[in-house]
Amino acid sequence: MQIVITAVGPDNRGLADPIVHSVTELGANIAEIQMYDHDEQSVFSMLTRIELPEARREELELAMKDVAQRTGLAVRTWSPDIRGRKPRLAICVTYRPETPLALMRAIRDGHIRAEPAVMLSNRSACRRLAEQFDVPWRQIGDDRGEPDDAQLLAICDELQVDYIVLARYMRVLPPASCWQYAGGRIINLHHGLLPSFPGIRPYHEAHASRMLTYGATCHFIVPELDAGNQIIYQSTFTVPPGLPVDDVIRRGQEDNEPHCLVEGVRRVVDGEVQLHFNRVMARK
Repeated sequence: MQIVITAVGPDNRGLADPIVHSVTELGANIAEIQMYDHDEQSVFSMLTRIELPEARREELELAMKDVAQRTGLAVRTWSPDIRGRKPRLAICVTYRPETPLALMRAIRDGHIRAEPAVMLSNRSACRRLAEQFDVPWRQIGDDRGEPDDAQLLAICDELQVDYIVLARYMRVLPPASCWQYAGGRIINLHHGLLPSFPGIRPYHEAHASRMLTYGATCHFIVPELDAGNQIIYQSTFTVPPGLPVDDVIRRGQEDNEPHCLVEGVRRVVDGEVQLHFNRVMARK
């Protein structure tokens, strides 16, 4: 089975060696290694993707707990080869209800074969949506909407979340959070076509360029914001010349964005795609 190991913590010498030695001693085949030093923050990050017989997974987890104790790293092991249950989703929201509503309906109707483990938000605007679908609600923002990123990850760990889905979650996850759930575990909806229109105002920028085709992008998150080459799915719509930008935005938010996120999440939980060396690859 395929297993992803992530390790994040204070930078120091010799942090990668214990992980590599442990997995090779178990007979694992190493398919991918990425390492990064956040020099300004003195943070070390590492992702290791391996192939290991399923019967040895428990040994691996014990070995990684030992590595964590010896190095001070936060080490997580996770496998996309989920058996005997549905993948568990953490759905992160802020204000807009259209995309999480479409996601919840797709799960309810069996189009997305996953379980909504929790709805997380830095604001209270979508709480009734969680209650409507009987999904646990956890608010992680303060009075100004500033999220507690450590709490977000702690909740996901507690609930054994497989994928974090950013359904128009209007906050940027810090690089350390992205590394801790790296390897194709964080799915984002960007309300513009990447790589042409990144940033927070893609509709306005496309409208200023007199575009007649607009779109949305469902992509895997990596530490670089909206990097553009981790695209899972894109959907577009065309408009007549001269359509006001507010009408363009309305069409995008109510119709195109929900469709884009639903199809992107479906592709991931059905195992059709995966992230490998920060590139999206077909698994089937």
